[in-house]
Amino acid sequence: MALNKKIAIPLLVLILAAAGGGGWFLWQQKHPGTATDQKVAQGKQLYTCSMHPFIIKDKPGTCPICGMELIKKIDGAAGGAQTAEQNQQGEMLGQVSMSANQRIMANVATIEAKNGTLNKEINAVGIVQFDQSRQAKVTAWIAGRIDKLNVDTVGAQVSQNRPVAEIYSPDLLATQQEYLLAVKSRDQLKNSPISSISQNGDSLVASAKQRLVLYGVKEKQIAELEKAGKPNIRLPIYTPLSGVVIEKMVQQGQYVNVGEVLFNIADLSKVWVEIDVFENEVPFVRVGQQVEIRSATEHGAVSNGRISFVYPFHDPKTHTVKARVELSNPGHKLKPDMFVNAIIRMPLAKGIVVPVTAVIDTGKRQLIWVEMSPGIFEPREVQVGERIDDKVQILSGIKVGDKVAVSGSYLIDSESQLKGGGGQDHSKHGDKPETKGQTPATPAKKDSLKMDDMKM
Repeated sequence: MALNKKIAIPLLVLILAAAGGGGWFLWQQKHPGTATDQKVAQGKQLYTCSMHPFIIKDKPGTCPICGMELIKKIDGAAGGAQTAEQNQQGEMLGQVSMSANQRIMANVATIEAKNGTLNKEINAVGIVQFDQSRQAKVTAWIAGRIDKLNVDTVGAQVSQNRPVAEIYSPDLLATQQEYLLAVKSRDQLKNSPISSISQNGDSLVASAKQRLVLYGVKEKQIAELEKAGKPNIRLPIYTPLSGVVIEKMVQQGQYVNVGEVLFNIADLSKVWVEIDVFENEVPFVRVGQQVEIRSATEHGAVSNGRISFVYPFHDPKTHTVKARVELSNPGHKLKPDMFVNAIIRMPLAKGIVVPVTAVIDTGKRQLIWVEMSPGIFEPREVQVGERIDDKVQILSGIKVGDKVAVSGSYLIDSESQLKGGGGQDHSKHGDKPETKGQTPATPAKKDSLKMDDMKM
């Protein structure tokens, strides 16, 4: 009996345990999604990377690939269904769908494509020079002694109406006396009944007057000489133009010969600026273009001039070509030999203009990502035109009003590659179209890999 009790009691316990387990299993079959689902629903929060969604971790941290902060993985039914539907539609059209969090993390920004004009700007360095058409030399037209200097310093202002010096010359004195004698003889012979004698008096006066003119005596001075009836001991010397003395070559009391230079005069009311243009920018420089001249010494003062000449010489040392700019110089603010900055602006192209960061250059074609609807981006193949600084002209592929991604476009393209988007498959760039009558090669089948299910 004792042996039977030892066997019966454990056997009874096993039977009761089996009955209880079977009942619990049958109850679970009739009431699914209660305890187990609640436990799963209340399980640990998962975290993923907005740029690499296949990175999934069970605690916050940083992405092992890009180092970005992980965000919470949302598996809600409503949001998940809507996002999945958008992704499915986008992938069918070669588009990429991005959530608000992904856009923020990827720093995606868009602007509206607009018509505009690309302006090329050429910056050059120039040196202020004298206007060669406004320079003159004061020379001695007759040999003599400089008895008086009215201008004795470089930089002094001179005028055409004021003499710069006075010269004494024996030859000039003798010529003046000859002229006065010729005038006196003409007056005596003009009443002669013989016409040849009266005409001879006029010829003598004309000959003596011509010699005075060759000595630099002005018509006004000759008239004063004839009126006074006696020669002038000293002859005033005038400058051919008004300006500034840039060089003084004579001292008071000095004897000078015919043709010797006394002063160099320059008119600084207008100056030249010779700018150095790099050889790759020379084709854009033309006569008549407006140039903005800035001087550092004048604290940003701006003067405007125009290109009057492009020199036909190339400097092999600096690889530049000189261009001449003519401009007014009120107040003589621009000094000769002063360094200045020159800016030439010119319109080159009109059309749709976008930032250069919006264009992805694959080497064989250019792409722009256009936001078709909030969060949905579509790739467009475009043809680019002129590019100036950070702007580029778009000839075809987009239209005015399209919202184009100007930052984060490379990350959008990377997202498209991860999802296998067909619109931006770089491996097919430059492929030739199929020839009529030829059967296209059947692409090799690849297993679909769901990156969202990968955990690290």
